[in-house]
Parts: sequence; structure tokens; C-alpha cells
Amino acid sequence: MRNLILSGLLALGLADAASAQQTDPQTNQDPTARDASIEFGGPDPVRIVTARGDEYEIMAEIAATPAQMERGLMWREAVEPGSGMLFHYEPAQPASMWMRHTLVDLDIVYIDPAGVVVKIIAYAQAESLRSLSSDATVAGVLELGAGQAIEMGLRPGDIVHHPFFDTVEVEAAALDDAPAAEESADEAQ
Repeated sequence: MRNLILSGLLALGLADAASAQQTDPQTNQDPTARDASIEFGGPDPVRIVTARGDEYEIMAEIAATPAQMERGLMWREAVEPGSGMLFHYEPAQPASMWMRHTLVDLDIVYIDPAGVVVKIIAYAQAESLRSLSSDATVAGVLELGAGQAIEMGLRPGDIVHHPFFDTVEVEAAALDDAPAAEESADEAQ
């Protein structure tokens, strides 16, 4: 019966072979097990600049290995304001998250390779098995405590600065557009 249920979940994309009784080859343990000891990178500063010009800094743990990405924020009882976890996808790809064994609601911010926010899922429900898709190719996913994205006023199009992203190119394009925008504003007056 368990295999039939697991097969159904796999077909729906709600589970994958990696989380279905797989173990981390380096530690020989299931990274999603409550007692698994998974070391994360960071914390690293992640700077977010909104379209309004507001800037925020998040101190993010880094999930870049398969075991770290599988574990994520599972079993955490809180995510403090100003902190989170940054998942790195190399190469960039469509991503999908779920909240299995996640004890707190989260905000999920999908980020493209240029560092541009492409999608935000606010208040992802703790313990949900629903697949939360990026609907785009992403190089990163930033998970925050529920409500932080709304408090910061994050929107698709905002810029995330971290070495994982090509934000230098995005900034250069914005600077190149700035004189044209100023000229348009001057002409309108």
C-alpha cells in the first residue's frame, strides 16, 4: 500500500526519488529525517532592492548541495525576521517547493539568473504537500518567515543581490535606462 501511495505522489510531482527513502551519500542519512545533522552554508547577506528604491538585507543560510536543498527549513520552529534560506540552482532551472516537515508558514521568493524576482508565494502553508512551482527558470529561491515579503513590499521585478545572481548586468541596464527616463520626465514638463 505504501508503494502505491508513493507511486501516486511521484506521479503528481509531490515527492521525488531523492526524498523517498534516499540517503545522503556523504553522511549516509536521510536529510529530511528530524534527527539528521545537515550543515548549511552562510549565513550570507542577501540584499534586496525594490522598484521603489527600498533596500533590505536578509542574512540567509545557503542550501546548495542536494542534501541541503532537500532539508531546507524542515523542522524549524521559527524563522526570525531578517533571516531566511537561499537555495542555489546550478544550472538555472524551473523549481518547485513543498512544505513537508516544515513547521512554520513561509514566504517563497523565486529569483531568475539575473537576480530578478519572478514570483512570490506568500504564506506557504506549513506541512502542505502541495507543489509550489516557480513557473519560470530560476537560479535561486529565497525562503523567509511568512509575512516578511509583504512587510518589505516585495514584488516581481525587484532585484536580489548575491554572488549567485548576475545582478551587475541588471544594475548596468537600469543605469543605462536612467538618462532616458530622466529625459522623458523633462520632456513631459
